[in-house]
Amino acid sequence: MLRMVDIIEKKRDGGLLSKEEIEFFVTGYTEGSIPDYQASAFLMAIYFQKMTSEEQGYLTMAMAESGDQIDLSAIEGIKVDKHSTGGVGDTTTLILAPLVAACGVPVAKMSGRGLGHTGGTLDKLEAIEGFHVEISTAQFIQQVNDLKIAVIGQSGNLTPADKKLYALRDVTATVDSIPLIASSIMSKKLAAGADAIVLDVKTGVGAFMKTLEDSKRLADAMVAIGNEVGRNTSAVISDMSQPLGLAIGNALEVKEAIDTLQGKGPADLTELCLVLGSKMLLAADKATDEQNARAQLQQVMENGDALRLFGELIRAQGGNAEVITNPNLLPQAPFQIDVPAKQSGYISQIDADEVGVAAMLLGAGRATKEDVIDLAVGIMLKKKIGDYVEAGESVAILHSNKEHADDSIKLLQDHIHILTEKTQAPPLIHII
Repeated sequence: MLRMVDIIEKKRDGGLLSKEEIEFFVTGYTEGSIPDYQASAFLMAIYFQKMTSEEQGYLTMAMAESGDQIDLSAIEGIKVDKHSTGGVGDTTTLILAPLVAACGVPVAKMSGRGLGHTGGTLDKLEAIEGFHVEISTAQFIQQVNDLKIAVIGQSGNLTPADKKLYALRDVTATVDSIPLIASSIMSKKLAAGADAIVLDVKTGVGAFMKTLEDSKRLADAMVAIGNEVGRNTSAVISDMSQPLGLAIGNALEVKEAIDTLQGKGPADLTELCLVLGSKMLLAADKATDEQNARAQLQQVMENGDALRLFGELIRAQGGNAEVITNPNLLPQAPFQIDVPAKQSGYISQIDADEVGVAAMLLGAGRATKEDVIDLAVGIMLKKKIGDYVEAGESVAILHSNKEHADDSIKLLQDHIHILTEKTQAPPLIHII
C-alpha cells in the first residue's frame, strides 16, 4: 500500500519515483485526500533533488490526465502546437497560426489570457470587434477541418492538478524549479491534444528565465518530456532582453500582426515567426528541410494567402474581418504621447520587463485576474537596440486614455538606456 510519507521520504533522499507513486500523488492531491502540508514537502523535495526525464514524463502525463483531454483525432493531418514562455510584445501566435495554416497544416490552438504586462492571445483577439474565443469543441474541430485554423480559450477543467499545484508552489517558494515548470507547461500542451509541439523559450531580462543557461535547461527538460511521452517536440531559444517587435498592447499588437502578415512587420518579429513556422511545417511533414519550409511561409505571406486566412478566422469566430484591410477599426486611444530621449547617442539597452510595466500602468495588462484590460492602450517603440537617437527625439509613443502618463514616461526614459558608443543588439535566436 502506497503512503504519501514514504514517497516524500524517497524523493527527499534522492530516490527515483515510479509511475504509480507519482500518479498516487497527483490523483490524491487533486481529489483532496493528500493535504497541502504533504504536497508542500513533496514539492520541496523535488526542488532540491530534481527529477529524471522519465519521472518528469510521469508527472506531466498524470497532470494532463487529471482533467479534460482534448481529442483532436477527428482533425485531418498532423496537428502542431506552438508554446511561448511569454514576454513583452510577443505577438507570434497571431502571425504564426494563419501563416502555418495557409501552408496546409491544421492549427487547433488553445490559448490563455495574460496576467502581467499585456493581455494574452485571447485578449488580443478580443480587441477585434465581435471576436468570440468561446466555441464548442465540435465547432472547434469542424472549423479546423474547414479552414485549417481556430483559436479558442482553454477548457475550464484542463489540468486541474496543475492549477492546484501551481497555486501551492506560488506560496511555498517552489515556483523556480525546472522539473516543475516544465511539467506544468507540458501538461497543458499534452492535454490540448497536439501531435507535435514547437516551443519558443524566451531568455533575457523580459523573460521568465533570465539567463541563457536556465533557458536551455528549461527547453531541454520540456523537449525531453514531450519526446518521452511520444509527442514530436522541439525548441527554439529566442531573445527577450528587449521587447519583440515594436508594439506592446493589445490592439496595437493586432495591427502589428496584420502588418507582419503583409510582409511589413518589424524584422525581429518576422524572423522569429519564420523560424518557428519552419519548425512547425517540418514537424507536420509539410516541408523537406528548413529552407523549403521557410520558402513556403514567405510565399503565403507575399501572395496574401496568410492574411486572407486570418480574415476568415476572424469571420468564422464572429469578428469584423474588415479589420485586416482597415486596422483603424481596432480600439483607438485618444491620446498619443511622445517619450523624448534625454540625450543623444545609441540605444544600448531596452529593459523589456520595465517597458512591460510601463504598458501595464497605462492599462494594457492586468495585475490580478479581476482587472479589466484597456484594449486600446499601449506603447509603440520608435527605436531598438543599436539605433541612434537625438536628444529630444521620440524613443516611443504612448497610446493612452489619459492626457498625462508621467509614470510610464519616466519608466521608459529610465529603462531605455543611451550611450555614446554603438552597442550591438543581442542575437534574436540563441539556439535552434
